[in-house]
Amino acid sequence: MTENAIHEDTSSFEKPLKASVQDGWNTVYSRLSDEIKVRHYSPKTYDAYCKWVQQFQTFVRNKALESLSPDDVKQFLTWLAVEQKCSASAQNQGFNGLLFFFRHILGKEFGKIDGVVRAKRKPYIPVVLSRKEIDLVVEKLRYPYDLIVQLLYGCGLRLAECMNIRMNALNFDHKILTVHDGKGKKDRTLPMPESIIPDILAQVEQVKKLHAKLIEDGYDGVFMFDAMDRKAKYAAREFNWQWLFPAKELTLVPDTGEKRLYHLHDRHVQKAIKSAANRLQLTKRVTPHTFRHSFASHLLQANYDIRTIQALLGHSDVRTTMIYTQTVPSTTLKEAKSPLDIT
Repeated sequence: MTENAIHEDTSSFEKPLKASVQDGWNTVYSRLSDEIKVRHYSPKTYDAYCKWVQQFQTFVRNKALESLSPDDVKQFLTWLAVEQKCSASAQNQGFNGLLFFFRHILGKEFGKIDGVVRAKRKPYIPVVLSRKEIDLVVEKLRYPYDLIVQLLYGCGLRLAECMNIRMNALNFDHKILTVHDGKGKKDRTLPMPESIIPDILAQVEQVKKLHAKLIEDGYDGVFMFDAMDRKAKYAAREFNWQWLFPAKELTLVPDTGEKRLYHLHDRHVQKAIKSAANRLQLTKRVTPHTFRHSFASHLLQANYDIRTIQALLGHSDVRTTMIYTQTVPSTTLKEAKSPLDIT
């Protein structure tokens, strides 16, 4: 095992950014990192907000921070829609990033933003695979990617939720999988697919063997969250905190010299799924999220209640879940009947 391999995402908060050397701007990104950490946002949020602040900095040509105003934001958002032809979701993400920047870094409020040309939001219907197509993709995948896809589809997980599964999330007695700190920092429980429980148990045994070897080699444990390292000093080395899908290499933490273990990288899963779909020559675009879409659509097609599906997916608003009504064929009867006549 290569012990000094540096995982590209574990130090996302410390990435060197091409910030201008102009006075004021050179401290923006470290302050942005601090504000993100205080709120326990993910490294991906930091990366996204940094990207938008950098684009905004270039757009305003390194204008002094104290001179920035909501008008600059209006012009920038309009430029994104008109000149860059960005999507509505990208423009909205840019707005959120700059709102955070103004509010928490500059100490200014936007007020009401009017007169912005909005990018048109296209109607989106999720891509859904048939059960046969899902089985074909699983057959084309090697270990452990086949099991990962079965969990994505079988539990309706987001990719990040699947990669973040630790041993203490598995309850084999009650056949329950607990998602900790899902999107929006929400927890939820999901029924564990019984058909793949033997495969999950086999994966647990593989992790046990790896963990024993790592402990013998004197590694410093898995990466933990928030202040867990300080609160429970030895938790990172305990088996119940190990990843279900660990990375193949240890990560060297430059600041401390520690050798830590991260979970399998998202990109490895994405590439494996894309390769399998290409080899099958599927006409549909297949990503890890496609299996979550398929999970919801197939449950809806099996007459599961929309509120139940909402809870399983972890959606805050049922309107988000309602999109899946467009992915299943209608079974509405042609003749309208009174509820009194329906037996």
